[in-house]
Amino acid sequence: MTACIAISGPFNIGQAAAQSGVSAKMIRHYESLDLLPPVHRTDAGYRQYGEKEVHTLRFIRRARDLGFSMAEIAELLKLWQNKRRASADVKRIAQAHVADLERRIAEMEAMRQTLAQLADGCQGNHRPDCPILSGLAG
Repeated sequence: MTACIAISGPFNIGQAAAQSGVSAKMIRHYESLDLLPPVHRTDAGYRQYGEKEVHTLRFIRRARDLGFSMAEIAELLKLWQNKRRASADVKRIAQAHVADLERRIAEMEAMRQTLAQLADGCQGNHRPDCPILSGLAG
């Protein structure tokens, strides 16, 4: 088992990636989407991240793990950073996301049932008749 050693900033992009669990490529992507503010750069042009940016990256990673879209994450970040926010605004985003997940789960369950029925109807032998292909052909 490896231990995660906490070090204090400034971090280069590799260290920020290790501390946040977000790849360097995704950090650059999040910067391009303005989810992270521009960070200080060294004279050689290397990015330097602080604890605040690493914490923001962890927030983004957790939100992505829950399936939030980039637009939703941008909105959640603004609310997270606004200490005068209304929790009702955050709840609205979360409830809309739950509803979207429920819709997608129902669609996937319907797909699963249809495919299972098609597969059950297939003999799976050497004959050319295939209800799966017939079902896909409509």
